[in-house]
Amino acid sequence: MATMVLSILVGCAAAPATLPPITDQKSVGEAQRVLVVMNENDPDSMRIAATYLQKRKISRDQLVSIKTVSSDNISNEQYKKNIETPVRAALAKHPDVDFVVLTKGIPIRLVDEGGYSVDATLAAMDLKFEPIGQTPGKFGITETDPDAAIKRCANPYFNSKERFSHKKFGMVLVTRLTGYTADDAIKLIDNSLAAKPSKAPILLDSQPKFTDGSGYWSMELTLNEARNTLSQKGLNIYYERTEGFSDGHEPLAGYASWGSNDPNFDATAYHNLKFVPGAIAETFVSTSARTFTPTQGGQSLIADLIHQGVTGVKGYVSEPFTVALCRAGILFDRYNSGFNLAESFYAASPLVKWKDVVIGDPLCCPYGTKDQK
Repeated sequence: MATMVLSILVGCAAAPATLPPITDQKSVGEAQRVLVVMNENDPDSMRIAATYLQKRKISRDQLVSIKTVSSDNISNEQYKKNIETPVRAALAKHPDVDFVVLTKGIPIRLVDEGGYSVDATLAAMDLKFEPIGQTPGKFGITETDPDAAIKRCANPYFNSKERFSHKKFGMVLVTRLTGYTADDAIKLIDNSLAAKPSKAPILLDSQPKFTDGSGYWSMELTLNEARNTLSQKGLNIYYERTEGFSDGHEPLAGYASWGSNDPNFDATAYHNLKFVPGAIAETFVSTSARTFTPTQGGQSLIADLIHQGVTGVKGYVSEPFTVALCRAGILFDRYNSGFNLAESFYAASPLVKWKDVVIGDPLCCPYGTKDQK
């Protein structure tokens, strides 16, 4: 792990000091559906945003420049003033926007609101309900009827089989371009543009120790259901049912596992995972997106998977409970049926206004029609 972190930091130090030009090009096709947000107080954020606009041919008119802290945490007051307000104003000028792309250097977590994610809060800002109640500074559900609270915060796009429109579903789909370094974030863009249909396997790394009665049993069942559903559709599924932790053996088109929650988690195997361009992933780990800064200790991080070449991945900035985790069967079914990255992750996610962070270019759509790419 220490060697990997050192190489990341060296790569960061070598990053170009100049920013790509932000031109006045006109957006065409799917690019018209995207709003990009950059933090002027963070050089990485500016570089990533400029690169994304240039490579995706997005008009600079669809760029929102904000000024805020670049730490992981932000207060609710700062979030409202420095992030939500300018994004709202930009969306009012661009009624056809369905996707909002945040960049590295924009905070990920509302620290005085119990650990909600900035991304999930922004995505659901127009949905007229309060998020699931929590004790300030703690991450447990505290409402007297948690089931009712979860139902109240149900994602209106969950399990949808139609293309997304904010006008119909009353929200926007927020994704983020980030990683340990700006280069990692830009690689997400490059992988998205290089993505094409692949016959590489989708690894579903099950854990047979999680049996009926375990708190993880419900999600273990979803992996088995995903295996059955996706195999029937002719997808190349590698269903790993041994108690060991798999490194996939070859570059993957998709990945779902228990990460460090697996009692036989193998950090070496996790860091050996490799991906083809366009690959997407989910790990059932409570704090897999708690930071995108090189660190040691704690639960496994999706930032490692980004560094290792995944194109899209979902994580959580604090404890989301299993009810919020991505349903692998829905995720890979939608993606391989021609839905884009953002649509696929959100269709597979039961809750909004919660702890979720979706990483990647929302327009990535290797299995879609030509005009979607």
